[in-house]
Amino acid sequence: MKRLLLIMLLASFVVAVGCKPKDHHAAPVTEDYIAPEVADVVMYQVNPRVFAPSNSFQVILSRLDSIEDLGVNMLWIMPIYPIGEEKSKNSPYSVRDYKAVAPEYGTVDDLRMLVESCHERGMGVILDWVANHTAWDNVWLKEHPEWYTHDSVGNIIYPPGTDWTDVADLNYDNKDMRAAMIDAMRFWVDSVGVDGFRCDVADAVPVDFWTECISNLRAAAKPRRLIMLAEGTNLENFTAGFDLNYAWDFMRAIDKVMKGEARVNHLVAVDKNEYKDLGPGKFKLRFTTNHDEATKYSPIKQYGGVRASMAAFVATTMLHGGMLVYGSQEVGYPETINFFKYVPVNWNANSELREEYKKLIAVYNEHPALRSSGKVTAYDDDENSVLCVDRVLNNDNVLVIVNVRNHPSSIDVPGMWSNKTVTNLMTGQDVPLGKKITLEPYQYLLLYNLK
Repeated sequence: MKRLLLIMLLASFVVAVGCKPKDHHAAPVTEDYIAPEVADVVMYQVNPRVFAPSNSFQVILSRLDSIEDLGVNMLWIMPIYPIGEEKSKNSPYSVRDYKAVAPEYGTVDDLRMLVESCHERGMGVILDWVANHTAWDNVWLKEHPEWYTHDSVGNIIYPPGTDWTDVADLNYDNKDMRAAMIDAMRFWVDSVGVDGFRCDVADAVPVDFWTECISNLRAAAKPRRLIMLAEGTNLENFTAGFDLNYAWDFMRAIDKVMKGEARVNHLVAVDKNEYKDLGPGKFKLRFTTNHDEATKYSPIKQYGGVRASMAAFVATTMLHGGMLVYGSQEVGYPETINFFKYVPVNWNANSELREEYKKLIAVYNEHPALRSSGKVTAYDDDENSVLCVDRVLNNDNVLVIVNVRNHPSSIDVPGMWSNKTVTNLMTGQDVPLGKKITLEPYQYLLLYNLK
């Protein structure tokens, strides 16, 4: 009888455990994964709408080996939440539910599997977070209208100074809304295991909120590392805890230089200005395109051809770290990409260009001098045609030379590099340097000197 009673008790325990509601804040399977240091991040922006018109997460999952092969170690996935239907423009930045996944992309379990598969490959995942506004049919608006900004007659408004009529502006004077926002972000960190967030319109959200939010998220995620990227340029966001923000000034600078509207040394001046007040461990995200820019031009058309786009990419990413690749640029997609709708990309196109990106990322990963805040020495070019920068960190020394013009250009080799045999990092070959070097149109060189 005692044995029978014991069996019955054990059976009841098993049933009770099996019927226990799922804890949405349960630790993810790959909780031991640790994201890379900020200085080592090579980010790949995933727009689900260039992968598939439906079940995007599964298609992205099927392409993870190819993405990993590029050498990237962090995926930034654009907003994955259900999109508002009221006043809709079909923008993924119009969030109807902060704790759900848009049916066109898949399910929360699909996303969890994608994150775990990334972790198994040594890649982290950050989600795009929209904290400034919600869709008009977000449940918050119906249940808590006081969480939103109102005009003088009491109407909820869209964000002031914008034409974003498909979203309602949130009121950060409301403490309950702030707590709900942090709780929603915690959901994805705790239950899915994401490694941080790219925060949309970060400058429009109060800094004191970000301070509270990021501190809360990092405390909850320990010992895991969270990477926080601010879309904006407000330096106070770094104090609040962000690791990176946008290098908008540099992108405007490279555009002007490639068009011949500014001298090459303008890039060095902008780089210095962007970093002058940053402090250790903080970085600018450098890019030649992203989802916003791709709606205007492909990088190939913006910079004047494939070779010009690659010269711009090298000048942008090898000067001071913070590399971003927008998914599609590695295969040379030639047209605009409107992220408000599905745009098919041929991932098998331009294999040679993809291999070039792969080699560039490998060089970047192998040489900390290129992705750090180490010493940067720039050399003037009287012809206004060549960017020449010496990057040094400890014993790592790389000379970056980029011809930004559509004609052959020459430059004096810096004294410490002249009359030496160095390694061309893109070919692996040793090459002798004299006192002068001539580059073909849009040619670039990454030269290594073992100090």
